[in-house]
Amino acid sequence: MTRRTRIFVGILLIYTAGIAFLLYRVVADIDPRYRESAEESLVETSQLLASLIEQDVIAGAINTARLEPLFRSVYARQFSAQIYNLHKSHVELRVYVTDRNGRVLFDSMGRSTGADYSQRSDVSRSLAGVYGARTSRDISGDPLTSVMYVGAPIRWDNEIVGMVSVGKPVQSFGQFVQDARARTLWVGVGSAFALLVLAIIVSIWLVRPFGLISDYFGWLRSQRDLSLSRMVRRAVDTLRSGVHEMRDALTGRNYVADYVQTFTHEIKSPLSAIRGAAELIQEPSMPQAERERFLGNIAHETQRIQEIVDRMMELTALETRRALERSENVALAPLLQDVGAGAQAAAAARDIRINVVIHNEARVEGDPFLLRRAVSNLLDNAIDFSPSGAEVLLALETSSRQARISVRDRGKGIPDYAKDKVFEKFYSLARPHNQKKSTGLGLAFVKEIATLHRGRVELANAPRGGALATLTLPLLSHH
Repeated sequence: MTRRTRIFVGILLIYTAGIAFLLYRVVADIDPRYRESAEESLVETSQLLASLIEQDVIAGAINTARLEPLFRSVYARQFSAQIYNLHKSHVELRVYVTDRNGRVLFDSMGRSTGADYSQRSDVSRSLAGVYGARTSRDISGDPLTSVMYVGAPIRWDNEIVGMVSVGKPVQSFGQFVQDARARTLWVGVGSAFALLVLAIIVSIWLVRPFGLISDYFGWLRSQRDLSLSRMVRRAVDTLRSGVHEMRDALTGRNYVADYVQTFTHEIKSPLSAIRGAAELIQEPSMPQAERERFLGNIAHETQRIQEIVDRMMELTALETRRALERSENVALAPLLQDVGAGAQAAAAARDIRINVVIHNEARVEGDPFLLRRAVSNLLDNAIDFSPSGAEVLLALETSSRQARISVRDRGKGIPDYAKDKVFEKFYSLARPHNQKKSTGLGLAFVKEIATLHRGRVELANAPRGGALATLTLPLLSHH
């Protein structure tokens, strides 16, 4: 089982247990809450009936003569009341009255008149002057026949001479409980499903940070000498990588779609040229010189597609890296001198001079291969846009915390309409000497390398003509 799977299963189990416990507590709490509401109503009803009965007490004797025709009439009443999902058509309230000894004087159901109820809690407690209530079953063992009773004392001359108990079958409000439980479960299941989707997303987000932490400790173990500043910078890079990957998890689909659309647009032109040339060279009457020229066009456009694919794969690999796999102490002066020497042949072919000027020595922490590629791309770009016989200046200077690598050409500079687009993928300007465009991925490649090294790259027009590219990198701290 992979680490991602284990983390996902763990989150899922914790989430399931939490939701199940929450639903259990909520559903289990519904019935007591409805019982409390029903009991509160019965308390007021019992007090009301006790006050009415007290009006007919004569010399301490309870007279229940008018209760029997009253309840006979109440039970005979037919009505229709739609209470949300419950339809009510008859009265289910029960009432019985006892004397001071707990013997039943009146029972609205006509079942228990004369019975001794003195041991029942609602009766004994009410006769004692305290709050009394109970829940009993009409049929033993059948919870559906439970009836809730609430008692109230009947007084005469400040003396308790009896009590009245008001009962209500639990089943009468049990439908509300069942309906509330069903609604709660449906809402719970729907919320659980929505949160499950969120848990899947969160689990995916969490896996990579754990992997980044593991990578960070692996990097610590691989370092021979460590400084606090390097450890902090590496930790910041690790955190930034996690944030970028969470962003990509949300925007990845659109990112891929944009990438594919742009790539398709870029290769459409060379593919059209190849198809057109292939159709023309099939003509038997075409002169050999023309045939060779079109074959050369096919080879050139094929090479262009290959360059686009290769650069795109490099850029994609760089973007998905998010953090440097390896880093070391890099001296920039010899690196720039090597890059300048390597570009001399291409520059000499167009009579262009490369001047490398090192104002200050500088060291940075990074990947020397990627830094070399970044500087090479900037230098190649400057050579392409320089007129014959001009000079390209490659310089290194430092400030208190930064190293600045600048590449300046003596070309026409950047047109106003292109200033905001030069770092966009596949955007390219025609080279002045051959009017051909590059893949448009070089500057985007440099920008990604700069970001990986916690730096930045800028391209603007120089004050006295030409273009000036500046790669800024943080200096290596010494502690």
